[in-house]
Amino acid sequence: MVIAEGTRNLLLANAMTAAMALILHWPLNTLLWPFWVQSVIIGWYSRRRILALRNFSTDGFEINHHPASPTPETQRFTARFFTVHYGFFHFGYLAFLWKRTTGFEWWDWLAVIAAAASFVMSHRASFQQNLEADQRGRPNLGTLMFLPYLRIIPMHAMILVGAGYVSDSAVTLLLFTALKTGADVLMHHVEHNLLQRGAIPADLPAHSAASALIEDPHDDR
Repeated sequence: MVIAEGTRNLLLANAMTAAMALILHWPLNTLLWPFWVQSVIIGWYSRRRILALRNFSTDGFEINHHPASPTPETQRFTARFFTVHYGFFHFGYLAFLWKRTTGFEWWDWLAVIAAAASFVMSHRASFQQNLEADQRGRPNLGTLMFLPYLRIIPMHAMILVGAGYVSDSAVTLLLFTALKTGADVLMHHVEHNLLQRGAIPADLPAHSAASALIEDPHDDR
């Protein structure tokens, strides 16, 4: 079976992170650092992708409970809202990790930086492919805004459970990495295939979830 380049890059980046965690005997809290950085990178490229759209759909997408129009104003507002909302979540994650992390050595920071660099290269290549595909298709703005949130579910779940209360064994580290990698690969497949072909139906929960999130205080419609 031939693995697509984007999927292969994601697998390699996640595998490298897991290997460093095992070699350096990281607890689970420390393993969350490179994946937090990866989620920030995903958010950065997602915002750029939203703003780069030229032809997009807003079917099923609402702002202030009103159907959104496929206009540049809607596009810019969605990008701003996503930046604030997604950034708020990650600020919370950062506070959690900072409080939980102890005994970080210089080689741990070096490993996190190396993992971050691999994620930047992987997602930058994916971003370029997405831009090219977006120009050929008509992706849905609401779905596009919501997809990055699905990638942070494994991290969010671990925080809710309480990473400080679960085992730091090698098995736990590998299971968490497998969960995170599975979410990455699934969303990569959605972004590069279903979204570009318009195969995601208008009643996908992503649309309603994104609509429920967005409230424009300046919109008095």
